[in-house]
Amino acid sequence: MTRRVVITGVGIVSCLGIGAQAVGAALRQGKSGIVADPERVALGFRSPLTGRISGFDRQAYLTRKQRKTMPDCALQAYAAVEEAMGMARLSPEDVRESETGIVFGADSSCEPAIRAVDIVRASGETKAIGGSAVFGVMNSTVSMNLGCVLGARGACWTVSAACASGTLAIGQAAQLIALGQQRRILCGGAQEINWQAASSFDAIGAFSLDTADPVRASKPFDARRDGLVPSGGAAALVLEDRESAIRRNAPILGEVRGFGFASDGDKLAVPSGDGLARAIGLAMRQAGVHPEAIDYVCAHATSTPRGDAVETRVLLDVFGQARPPVSSLKSMTGHELWMAGASQAVGCVLMASQGFLAPNINFEKPDDLSAGLNIIRETIPHGPRLTLCDAAGFGGTNAALVLGFEG
Repeated sequence: MTRRVVITGVGIVSCLGIGAQAVGAALRQGKSGIVADPERVALGFRSPLTGRISGFDRQAYLTRKQRKTMPDCALQAYAAVEEAMGMARLSPEDVRESETGIVFGADSSCEPAIRAVDIVRASGETKAIGGSAVFGVMNSTVSMNLGCVLGARGACWTVSAACASGTLAIGQAAQLIALGQQRRILCGGAQEINWQAASSFDAIGAFSLDTADPVRASKPFDARRDGLVPSGGAAALVLEDRESAIRRNAPILGEVRGFGFASDGDKLAVPSGDGLARAIGLAMRQAGVHPEAIDYVCAHATSTPRGDAVETRVLLDVFGQARPPVSSLKSMTGHELWMAGASQAVGCVLMASQGFLAPNINFEKPDDLSAGLNIIRETIPHGPRLTLCDAAGFGGTNAALVLGFEG
């Protein structure tokens, strides 16, 4: 037997706002968090477009000593986890139990590594780097720092799988709980939002060059799409064994009904769609639902010509005539990369709890494929009951979640 896995808390730091209320309001209103960054223009970037987090104060969290080992994305993950814990009514003692774990999706920590190298080149010695830098340069910096700050004694690790990292972290956390290996897990994803992390993507021409009006640059599924817009932050969920949540009288915000994963086994940067289709199929089979039961698809769609086309074909094949409402939150947030899947999941919880379906803004002209999808152009005033979230990443890594909000 497996245990039912429920969501009892969420938290988020995003270019749409800081905290669940602010981000939920932005999603409902169809607001964009995309700007043009003058520093990227000065540095010679092809595209200056980026999500921008406003109002996040590093000094407001933890002690100076604790912050020293934490790059911005790790501290933002802490802020998101802190909010999720509060919503879930979790005490610090609850988190220090051996059956409480941390699993986060993250796949880079560029800025601390570059800063350390610059110090060595400028000073001619390594000791000038200091003793805290090593903990910031590792891919596991988020889970490592969270685990020590919160005193976690259960699972504590990072899932690194490109843009499927956040989705896979949630799915793996749900598996650990369903199997009885953990009672609850703080999970999610984090992504640094600096130019250093974006430079190699800019080099391969992955970003949109539609810079005339930044808020209109990210346009998933639209025929005019010309590339993604980088973004980041952190999103967190508290997953918990349902019986444990009921005993604690915790709010049950939703349930992880199904989780699927699969790989293309083909090209590094060009998706085939095969793995994504199998991941979605596996998630729905585990949930025990047919395509007709899904009443909302929170799509991965990043606003790239090839990626969106492949995903569209998969969704058309999977859902056929069912045509559930579809939107990509990346039309507002840009592509939050390693955090994206966790951001989608948090977004779905917010839509369910606040009673709406978010629009796919900037969708004005469908192409021959996307014309077959039921793309949400305006906010729908009711929440989802059964949602599919899908994710795809470099290396042909794919993941999908089925989330239920039926009580």
